Amino acid sequence: MIATRPIPRRLIVWWRRLIVMTRKEMLQLARDLPIGLLLLYSFTLAVYIAGNGIRSQLHNASLLVQDNDHSVSSRELIHKFRAPFFRLEGEINDPQEGLRFLDRGKAMAVLDIPPRFHEQLATGEPTAVQFLVDTTNSAQGLSAASYAVRIIAQFEQETVLSRLGGPATSENLPILVSDHRVWYNPDQNDAWFESISHLLRQITIFAILLPAAALVREKERGTVEQLLVSPLTPFQIMLPKVVAMTVVIVCATAVALLGIMKPAFGVPIRGSLLLFLTLTALFVFSTAGMGLAAATVTRNQAQVGLMTLLVVAPMMLLSGLVTPMEALPPWIRHLMMLSPLRYFVDIANGILLKGSDLSDLWKPVLEMVVLGGGLFGFGMWRFRRQFD
Repeated sequence: MIATRPIPRRLIVWWRRLIVMTRKEMLQLARDLPIGLLLLYSFTLAVYIAGNGIRSQLHNASLLVQDNDHSVSSRELIHKFRAPFFRLEGEINDPQEGLRFLDRGKAMAVLDIPPRFHEQLATGEPTAVQFLVDTTNSAQGLSAASYAVRIIAQFEQETVLSRLGGPATSENLPILVSDHRVWYNPDQNDAWFESISHLLRQITIFAILLPAAALVREKERGTVEQLLVSPLTPFQIMLPKVVAMTVVIVCATAVALLGIMKPAFGVPIRGSLLLFLTLTALFVFSTAGMGLAAATVTRNQAQVGLMTLLVVAPMMLLSGLVTPMEALPPWIRHLMMLSPLRYFVDIANGILLKGSDLSDLWKPVLEMVVLGGGLFGFGMWRFRRQFD
């Protein structure tokens, strides 16, 4: 017979306390209607709005045309500025009128075609068109200018080939062909990027907000002192809050991913869904330490919300979620090594879009684990110190 050692009673009691306290946190969260409604909105309707309404690519940019030639060539060039990138608003006759439209924000760009445009193209004389762009929104303005350069370059190439006798003579021309191969998002679908980015933002916000709000709720109701004089240790008080909120956030993430992003936008899940949810739970644990530390310096849930905004805003703007890390100053890149979101962005995009597995992502996962352990330890130290 094989002798089995009984499970120590202390371990059984420890797990019972963890389960009971976790259940208590889940019940308290279920009774908190404002946070429950905010959680439901953030992982459903807000994800849909972000994926369906936010576009980073050029789309329907309003265009005015001043055609001083009214020739076949000018009409062909104007026709190339078509949807979905540009929307032709009409034709103007005075250059000052175009500037007034740009100044008032009623047009994004003005295409000015000079006189004798067709004649100069036919005879091989140098000619130029003017493209005025409103770059108040610098990203959209620069994108419009880039699209215009490509359109005009293509028109120029077609005109040269036509003048030399058609495509049959194009073999004698030194032509550079740019053959783009876009990986992971071949259609360059904005909805994929925007919905994934918004999901990561919501996970980060609630990973900090929910544990902090749960701890501050105890302080507001005066029950934290009762917990401290109970047989529970500070770790047994804090851990169930993090576990309960992690379960809620992971379930909400699954709902957003499988219920909104995949059916509505076709967001792929090329890697393991189980791995993604597991690492999401790990990220929530890594980030919850910030929320617990914030709860020790706040007195009510309104202050927790403000503190969460103070912490989350720099994380989202500087961790690679909005701006590429390569575009940031070196000192900010080094500072953001303390942000778990920096590593979670690579993990999420790697699993969902690239199909990466743990062998490809071990480095950011390890860095997130080490950082998360430090943050959780810092939150625990702040909690103990508050009541010493």
